[in-house]
Amino acid sequence: MTPANGLLTSSGFTFSLNPYTGCAFGCSYCYVREMPAAKYRDEDWGEYVDIKVNAASLLESEARKAKRRGEALSIFMSTATDPYQGIEAKTKLTRSLLEVMVSLRSDIDYLMIHTRSPLVTRDIDLFQEFGEKILISMSIETDIEKVRKIFTPSAPPIAARLNSLKRVTEAGVPTRASISPMLPLSKNIAKNLKKVTNHVALDDFFMGDGSRGQRTDRMGIRKIYERLKLLQWYEPNAYKNILPILEEEFTDIDIFNKNSHLKKS
Repeated sequence: MTPANGLLTSSGFTFSLNPYTGCAFGCSYCYVREMPAAKYRDEDWGEYVDIKVNAASLLESEARKAKRRGEALSIFMSTATDPYQGIEAKTKLTRSLLEVMVSLRSDIDYLMIHTRSPLVTRDIDLFQEFGEKILISMSIETDIEKVRKIFTPSAPPIAARLNSLKRVTEAGVPTRASISPMLPLSKNIAKNLKKVTNHVALDDFFMGDGSRGQRTDRMGIRKIYERLKLLQWYEPNAYKNILPILEEEFTDIDIFNKNSHLKKS
């Protein structure tokens, strides 16, 4: 577990938990690309995944120590990788971490799992053990598959994510769709999401990249919007055009850096 800081702390989290270093999805806009641990690797982002093989044993030890210190265990999994990328099907590392947390669930205050992978449905049985102390957040940054292929060609298709989120929701596990970061969307975005979850979060490159969009600019994302002639979607207030559409279907909308994950509507 890594002690939370910055925006995570202001959202109510006390720790982040990353089972892997690196991420095979390699999304073009991922802020981790700009972090020192990624910038000074020989491989490009998306080309490597390091497995933290002793993570489960460390987690149990660190969680017990944190509780003895009187610290809350409000955990975000994951901030710098996807806990359900392809290799997880083989290693089952994320599942092993969940099994540890299930054994300690009376001490776990809150667990958010953020992913864009349909593999998340594999662990529904463990999610159900947490009751209301868990939230499965599925990243659905666009509902237009052509847009997804431009920005995240190695990530799972949108339809597969929607279907998976629906399965988790129907299993009685708290869920939300995370439009994060917001890419160009269709006018049907709210209706598409309402079919699979009752909660939605909204983030963009200016609220969420940690430097008011400067980090995203350095990665060349603006140039992609320019090439696509979609610059109207790459503006600090573009998300406000989507809010009324979402509000037609949702009463619980978490706007990044404006609402805590612990606030209930």
